[in-house]
Amino acid sequence: MAAVPSLKRALIEKSNTTIVVVTSVAAFLVVFSLVASWSLFGLFTYQNKVIGINRTAQDQLTKDIQSIQSLEASYNAFISTPTNAIGGNPNGSGPQDGTNAKIILDALPSKYDYPALVTSLESILISQSVQIQSISGTDDAVTQAANQSSSSPTPQPMPFQVVVTGNYGAIQNVVNALERSTRPFQIQTLELSGDQNQLTLTISAQTYWQPAKSLDIKSEVVQ
Repeated sequence: MAAVPSLKRALIEKSNTTIVVVTSVAAFLVVFSLVASWSLFGLFTYQNKVIGINRTAQDQLTKDIQSIQSLEASYNAFISTPTNAIGGNPNGSGPQDGTNAKIILDALPSKYDYPALVTSLESILISQSVQIQSISGTDDAVTQAANQSSSSPTPQPMPFQVVVTGNYGAIQNVVNALERSTRPFQIQTLELSGDQNQLTLTISAQTYWQPAKSLDIKSEVVQ
């Protein structure tokens, strides 16, 4: 009779073990399912975000392509005028000739070049039949080297002073030539001395250059 309780106890223990095993497996499956579901949800959210950003970039690219076409048409019309913006011949080689695009590039060079400015001034003054006494200024190439490009460029001044001598008509032509020049000259002070036959003109002025625009291309990490 003692064997019966032992058999029942063994069966009960076996049942308890089975229940523990089944419960453990079920708990593991539930936890695993929750973790997997959360991971899949996070992946789904991330993929939707990536798709949304890609669509935004694609829409912007489409707009940019349309803008390029419009810009190209406007540029072609701008450089195809029979006379340029300062009344010169677009196909000529004179000081006021050249296409509007060339005039704009010459008006605001993208590189700081003080020697080129001096050469340009000499060319303008000699063409007006005056004698150049001096062309002075400060070659600030070292300081300006840090401004060779910018995402938001603005015109930078280049001050200078010229002293020339000539008759009244030649002196007047110098002022007119500076006003008509492709490159903008802002006269700050103007002094005259002498008589009508031999005048000395001293001009303190400044011109400008504008750093090249840099394209700030960025990459974005989707998180």
